[in-house]
Amino acid sequence: MEASDFVVGLDIGTTKIAAIVGRKNEFGKIEVLALGKAPSLGIKRGVVVNIEEAISSIKAAIVDVLSKDITLTIDGKSQTYKAEQVIELNEVVVGIAGQHIKSLQHRGMITRKFVDDEINQNDVDNLIDNMHRLVMPPGDEIIHVIPQDYIVDSEQGIRNPIGMAGVRLEGNFHIITGQVSAVKNIYKCVDRSGLSVADLNLEPLASADAVLSDEEKEAGVVLVDIGGGTTDVAIYYDNVIRHTAVIPLGGNIITEDIKVGCSIINNQAEQLKVRFGSALATENQENQVISIPGLRGRPHKEISVKTLANIIQARVEEILAFVMYEIKNSGYEKKLAGGIVVTGGGSQLKHLPQLVEYFTGLDCRIGTPNEHLAKSSENITNPQFATGIGLVMMGIKKMEKEIARTGASAIKQTVEPVTAEKETKKKKTADHSREPKGKFFENFTSKVTDWLKDDID
Repeated sequence: MEASDFVVGLDIGTTKIAAIVGRKNEFGKIEVLALGKAPSLGIKRGVVVNIEEAISSIKAAIVDVLSKDITLTIDGKSQTYKAEQVIELNEVVVGIAGQHIKSLQHRGMITRKFVDDEINQNDVDNLIDNMHRLVMPPGDEIIHVIPQDYIVDSEQGIRNPIGMAGVRLEGNFHIITGQVSAVKNIYKCVDRSGLSVADLNLEPLASADAVLSDEEKEAGVVLVDIGGGTTDVAIYYDNVIRHTAVIPLGGNIITEDIKVGCSIINNQAEQLKVRFGSALATENQENQVISIPGLRGRPHKEISVKTLANIIQARVEEILAFVMYEIKNSGYEKKLAGGIVVTGGGSQLKHLPQLVEYFTGLDCRIGTPNEHLAKSSENITNPQFATGIGLVMMGIKKMEKEIARTGASAIKQTVEPVTAEKETKKKKTADHSREPKGKFFENFTSKVTDWLKDDID
């Protein structure tokens, strides 16, 4: 992969839409070139509920990322450009989540024709392709087929069967499915925003790539990504994904609880949660009080910080109860030496790790996506951008795999200064797209009339 190739990760969340432009540098680290975000409209619990609003939000995030400054080194000289001057966004790697996401375990098998030949990548690809042809319930489709281990002629527990001799090749797979309508709506929103989907990935897998270390994945770890509308769960053991789930509760439901419990408006509830919110009520004093302005001349309202924490703790414990259910359901409850890693915007609540450890009995840390980044800044390493950075990493992996297989990249985008010729062409295209249809037909009609007059004369 050339140093100039880049990938755009588009995190379509319930509260925000984030577009992150990144590439891998010569040291194998992810270099974030630009980050843009916009408030998310038309998305509820990870699912598109209003196409037009969602399209507007995606366009706003793309406009924001293109307005950022990018510093490039060309011929040994560093120069700063506007992102729109040096990149043209065509394809994006998109994340998907939502309550409709389901996972299942399945075993597949193929019988090889040429016994004397070694098992090669084509045999593995054929086995995985067979899994994509599984009959799903009406309305569902397969999003991911993730190999867990392989079996060659009854020899089990094989990680990589390539190069082995055998007739019968089997595999245990973790299969992730989603609703056809939800997937199509995401594709439609991206297409109508002037982009195309290079790849669609499950968001908890992307977050796990960004914040988990290989040691944690090997030891056994639970990733809990608390977003605005959903909480995503991914369980790893022995470096393999073992279980995934999406819980339809997130940070927004905590805000709603504060709004109702304190009889205030939504904006005030969100500010209270962000500035004074705590997940552990015992860490707050009774005499700490917050004064909130009243509505339209009404008197100020006073809210105890401990009361606020009690409201938050009750809802967080409910979310953690769902997480514990998924852990027990996975069968790996006793194999999680890496404990729990919490990420996402909701992980920024004060005293959250202490509550998680108390409630689950497992070690806990906050996951920030800084391990794989070339340059760390407070803005980029915020846990709320873990999914977006993970999507960039997954896009780069796909690009590298495609280059290794065919010698050409599936995602063809490069960072380079836009020439005057390209700028003029882009401007003409933009001007033409803005021209009203009525004006176009009026001009066309006048030209035809002139031609007819010339012929008559």
